[in-house]
Amino acid sequence: MTTAYITHQDCELHDMGGDHPESPARLRAIRDYLMERQIWDLLLQVDAPKIEKKHLYRVHSRDYVDAIFEQFPLRDLRDLGPDVVANPHTLDAALRAAGGVCKAVDLVMKGEASNAFCAVRPPGHHAEMRRAMGFCVFSNVAVGAAYALQTYNLDRVAIIDIDVHHGNGTEDILQYDQRVLFCSSFQYPCYPYQVPDNSRSNIIHTPLHAGTSSDEYRDKVRNEWLNKLETFHPQLIMMSAGFDAHQADPLADVHLDERDYRWITEELMLVADRCCNGRIVSSLEGGYDLTALSRSAYQHIRTLMRI
Repeated sequence: MTTAYITHQDCELHDMGGDHPESPARLRAIRDYLMERQIWDLLLQVDAPKIEKKHLYRVHSRDYVDAIFEQFPLRDLRDLGPDVVANPHTLDAALRAAGGVCKAVDLVMKGEASNAFCAVRPPGHHAEMRRAMGFCVFSNVAVGAAYALQTYNLDRVAIIDIDVHHGNGTEDILQYDQRVLFCSSFQYPCYPYQVPDNSRSNIIHTPLHAGTSSDEYRDKVRNEWLNKLETFHPQLIMMSAGFDAHQADPLADVHLDERDYRWITEELMLVADRCCNGRIVSSLEGGYDLTALSRSAYQHIRTLMRI
């Protein structure tokens, strides 16, 4: 069995203009580094399909989804929400991004891949039920989790968000669904500047101070996530794989490096091996220093590949 790598050229056509950090170069940097390190040809490479509206309606309001579609076709750039700029290719890219995560769920749940990484953009974890924000249009991992719960009659899906920014969109959508355990580490205070609500029993917030070290981060994961994950006993683990907690990233101030992304991936794979036959679906979120992003994603992916 192998690791699936799911992407599509449409995801590289979405461009928010100028020197925006969430750029098409992010996907190229990851791909080029995987080729340089000679593991590209060992991956099961799969094109991300476009998702159908009915799957978006499970997690986003019908009015919101329809309003996004009504913005297209576009000729120029247009704001879709706070920190979300669309170009003529954005809708296709966003449909591929959410569709890629659902395709990954299919491959992993049907045993056609051991696990999967979705190299897709725009990212998703800031997109709320009724609004786009923070570079995100649709909540890709939330869409994938709802799809997995519905299509495969699952009772327990864990979502692990390692992006340096709080996954407010994922939480907004799934906070009342007790079939989902959502663990999110994030620098606080930092974008999206929302005070975490700690009243939900299925939500584990792990705030990180500016300057959080590798040792501090690993202790928090061990103490706050791993036992709860084992107790929850997920049938599928999904990851919002943001690599912007790297010390080189320009948008935050947490001091991790690529070795920490290998470590957290190893820890989650141990849980997945014990609980759900190794089933992990990971989807790209942040990571804006191209060198740090490519090296961190490489460590994450090669760990999923067990090499």
